[in-house]
Amino acid sequence: MRTYIGGHQAVSDTDFVELALGTPVELWLGVEGETEMERAARLAAAHDILADDPDLPDRVSQIAAEAIEAYAPELFNVVPLPSDQGRRRQARRNGVAA
Repeated sequence: MRTYIGGHQAVSDTDFVELALGTPVELWLGVEGETEMERAARLAAAHDILADDPDLPDRVSQIAAEAIEAYAPELFNVVPLPSDQGRRRQARRNGVAA
């Protein structure tokens, strides 16, 4: 099955993010081993994009929130811990501190 967003085929998670943002992910996250000059140029470009599109941070936050909501069980693997209220009450009755 193929997935298209705005006429572009998305074949990876990175493709989905780039198509949603309209910019490459590396623009915001940087790349390993970039020089100070490359970093400065990247940040200047990111600054210009944010100046031209002030709603971009809101859209990015929405995408992140939707991803967390959709994949929260896998990301956090939350398991409720059993309550120890019963043991505390019984210990207090016996005169032993919990």
